[in-house]
Amino acid sequence: MVRRPVLTFTSPLRSARLTTHLGIALAVAFGVCFLTGVLSHLVQHPPGWFWWPSRPVWLYRVTQGLHVATGLATVPLLAAKLWSVFPHLFRWPPVRDAAHAVERLSVAALVGSALFEVVTGVLNVSRWYGIMPFFFPSAHYWTAFVAIGALLTHIGVKLPVVREALNRSVETPPEPSDGLTRRGLFAAVGAAAGLITVATVGQTVRPLARVSVLAPPHTRTGPQGLPVNRTADAAGVVETARDPAFRLEVVGPAGTVRLSLADLEAMPQHTARLPITCVEGWSADATWTGVRLRDLAALSTVEGRDVEAHVESLQRGGRWRASTVAPPHVRDPLTLVALRLDGEPLHPDHGYPCRLIAPNRPGVLQTKWVARIAFREAS
Repeated sequence: MVRRPVLTFTSPLRSARLTTHLGIALAVAFGVCFLTGVLSHLVQHPPGWFWWPSRPVWLYRVTQGLHVATGLATVPLLAAKLWSVFPHLFRWPPVRDAAHAVERLSVAALVGSALFEVVTGVLNVSRWYGIMPFFFPSAHYWTAFVAIGALLTHIGVKLPVVREALNRSVETPPEPSDGLTRRGLFAAVGAAAGLITVATVGQTVRPLARVSVLAPPHTRTGPQGLPVNRTADAAGVVETARDPAFRLEVVGPAGTVRLSLADLEAMPQHTARLPITCVEGWSADATWTGVRLRDLAALSTVEGRDVEAHVESLQRGGRWRASTVAPPHVRDPLTLVALRLDGEPLHPDHGYPCRLIAPNRPGVLQTKWVARIAFREAS
């Protein structure tokens, strides 16, 4: 005879209303995180139909900062939500009928995918890629659809319960007359989410950097005052970047031009104040000086044509050694092949002898150590 498990992990603070309010807060955070995450993926891997503007210059900074901030804020929300429903996860029998089986499967998918998203997101922000035996961007992206699908299914199933829980005329179970109340617990969870946000958001909102004590150390310092994700040494480009024989190859329908660093410095120089924004959530403003990308396009393309640029690095390997600059960014006068950062020659870790810097693009697409730019007509 199979005995029903006895669950002793109980608390008088649990109630359907508390669970509902926690669920609403978590659903909002997950929704914002999902939408900004999908947008970030489309910007980095644009399908043919997708269009991303070059202005305002701070747009990607805001959307990606919001993505990481809401993702981190879900940590206490998710923990509290799982605590509030913990006894229900182990009710016996586990499946009563087909409808109940679908509900339980959606709950399992929701819990599993939510935990996966939060844990891998934190690992990504901390750059602990070595302990993830998969390619983080793809796994994180596709699991997000599992999470949001399971969430919508769960909301649909639980909608009558939610409505009843939000009905103030419905009595809730009594709670302790002294000590922590349900309202106090909900406030504590909200305060924890707020504290985590303040303690990490300084990596995006730089004035708060001093109080963001939980922001990853690599987001705070670096040569020339900017953080660095990949150094010149790690990329294996130190010698080739400093080689006096360096030439930037500019290729287009009108021919090929090879420019030395002196040639680039002799061209009209332009300065732009632009943020550089990492997909891990950090961003920082800097003043960049160099040659406009559209001026380089004019050397090897037919005037008046709409072109895109394929930018390649001296780096020989890596998923982000090259990027494609769409026509709106090629045309934008703020898109530069930068030679200087805050008035000084680029540090090798920031892309010396020259790097791409364009408005409203992720940092992984701001190619460093540029060696070749191929212009072609936009499809």
